[in-house]
Amino acid sequence: MIKVEKVSGNSDLKKFIDFPHLLYANDPNYVPELYVSQEELLNPQKHPFHKHSKVDLFLAYKNNKVAGRIAAIRNDNHNSYNNTKDAFFGFFDTIDDFEVAGALFDKVVEWSKKEDLNNLIGPVNFSTNETCGMLLNSFDLPPVVMMPYNKPYYNSFTEKYGFNKMTDLLAYIVKSDTYSDKSVKLLGQLEERLKQKNIIIRCINKKDFDNEAKKVKEVYNSAWSKNLGFVPMTDAEFSHMAKDMKMIYDPELCYIAEYDGKMIGFSLSIPDLNQVLINIKRGRLFPTGYFKLLFNKNKINGIRVITLGVIEGYRKLGIEACFYAKTIETCLRKNIVYAETSWILEHNEMMNAALVRINAEAYKRYRIYELPL
Repeated sequence: MIKVEKVSGNSDLKKFIDFPHLLYANDPNYVPELYVSQEELLNPQKHPFHKHSKVDLFLAYKNNKVAGRIAAIRNDNHNSYNNTKDAFFGFFDTIDDFEVAGALFDKVVEWSKKEDLNNLIGPVNFSTNETCGMLLNSFDLPPVVMMPYNKPYYNSFTEKYGFNKMTDLLAYIVKSDTYSDKSVKLLGQLEERLKQKNIIIRCINKKDFDNEAKKVKEVYNSAWSKNLGFVPMTDAEFSHMAKDMKMIYDPELCYIAEYDGKMIGFSLSIPDLNQVLINIKRGRLFPTGYFKLLFNKNKINGIRVITLGVIEGYRKLGIEACFYAKTIETCLRKNIVYAETSWILEHNEMMNAALVRINAEAYKRYRIYELPL
């Protein structure tokens, strides 16, 4: 007997957040999300996404035990910006039982039609500005920070239900012992050539973080505006994200490109905190999680290049190459042994080619599905 019920109240929300910990209990590659961050993201009173859009959470029960979860999402800013009537599903997890997965998808389809939406896309949590995509390969590796991870059967269940591929997202890995050092060797020449065009590359000014973040938001909303599924971040959403990033970022790995003092591009890499979080049981910082995070943070030897972009009109001038070269140079100095660059749209020819040039390997692939309603 399978039933799907809407999450209502703190007890249900706790079950929703904790279900993956039970599902992946014996998976050595599973990294638990921090409970406090998930609760904040899903709480309409705490996260700014809920101010402009709608999210309902559902739990599937089989024999009176939680067997799956899913979120139904109506992103009004996305639909307004893209002139669409899309619904999204996210936070999808299920036991190895297609009937449970089907019941969860049925619920979201029913919900979406009631919201007068005509296309279902996912997994997306809550937009492409957050975690999205379903892992297709490399299930023997843990995810890096803020990237998804799932059971191999999720894809077959999703396709069996009737979803089709919308697009794939690629994750590249660059290793300290196999990278191409050509861009690093040419860094001085590249920077000099940019200076002749009144373009400089610098690190973020951590003493002026708030003002820097405001300028980064403008670049972000411009540089990514033509990407598939893009939706501009509101001031509140970007401020919320910037606050989180400020706690974990390394200012030596956050670069800004300026033309005559105007910010025209930026690159942000963050430590792969998953190296620590993988050992924090059930995502709880209390009683010992804080100590693990504090004492092991300096031992992290990997990063994720989370965003790298240049606004239109300043691309193909060598700025992107400088960003990568400076990142590699800093990583070598800090004894970082790998960097994951993720995610990159599969049809973004310029970014994919740039990564191939530094000998990066496209080692993970994630899929976003869609289902016309």
